[in-house]
Amino acid sequence: MRAIAKAALATLVTVAATSWSASAFAQAACSNRGLLDARYCDENGDLIADQPKDPKAWQNPATLVFSYTPVEDPAVYENVFDDLMQHVAKVTGKRVRWYPAESYAAQVEAIRSGRLHIAGVATGPTPYAVNLAGFEPVASMQRANGSIGYTLQLITQKDSAIKTVADLKGKRVAHVSPSSNSGDTAPRALFSAMGVVPGKDYEVLFSGKHDNSIMGVVNKDYDAAPVASTVVERMQARGMFKPDALRVIYETAPFPRTAFGVAHNLAPELKAKIREAFLGFDFKASKLAKEFKDTERFTSINYKEHWRDVLTIQKAGGVTYTQEALSKLGTKAE
Repeated sequence: MRAIAKAALATLVTVAATSWSASAFAQAACSNRGLLDARYCDENGDLIADQPKDPKAWQNPATLVFSYTPVEDPAVYENVFDDLMQHVAKVTGKRVRWYPAESYAAQVEAIRSGRLHIAGVATGPTPYAVNLAGFEPVASMQRANGSIGYTLQLITQKDSAIKTVADLKGKRVAHVSPSSNSGDTAPRALFSAMGVVPGKDYEVLFSGKHDNSIMGVVNKDYDAAPVASTVVERMQARGMFKPDALRVIYETAPFPRTAFGVAHNLAPELKAKIREAFLGFDFKASKLAKEFKDTERFTSINYKEHWRDVLTIQKAGGVTYTQEALSKLGTKAE
């Protein structure tokens, strides 16, 4: 079975490579690309890659590959997302298998190469996936109050002397990785505006994952850490640390959560079925509801609208969407 799976994957990669070449050629005369890689086009101005004009460049694989952002250990989530993958398989009539992305860069590269068709991409890496890999955001998890957001929380130990952002000066602070919105780009922009420059006023130590940052603070390996509120909530619900072990000393307004989406060059009818699968999924009756307790359903998202503030923060931080930047997206999850 493994040999067959490997052979099938090799075929997918070959077909994908051919599709990318055809797509790049077909869009050579593109009138507008914006920040997109040269292989993509954005003639309708929605900031995401257009559907390739040549149907020969469309992907319609027998097996769809699905991945969730490596914000925490990928092994934790394969079982959690099993109900959703089965539902996508039923709606699309395709086989669906799991891809355990071990870093943000690996996930984006897998989309770019055509090896990954459906993915949940974290907030910060989403613009990289959109611009470098032709990722098309489709849906996000929605809470009971209608919110699809999460906040940046600056956490420290309950007995820490750190009370404000200014108190970070001279301390050892865990950031997640250079692509993480709440774990790096947002705090760099926001803290600097408050007079505390990360890497200058305090030592930045990259942990690689939000859960590493959180547990590092709990265990006093770090003095503090900017992290995503949703990860703190999930880890606390799993009993990984006592409710009073941490203290939040700063919190932002909400940012959009993980973007679930597709490769831009999937066949239009297949993309429509995948969208239908997300929006029609019975979230409350699934394993996902036990992990994401604050969530009721998947809801449609608009990248241009919902990622406006994230794009502004990344631009202020000098972020560019290039292959070189992609190689620095994040460290391997361990």
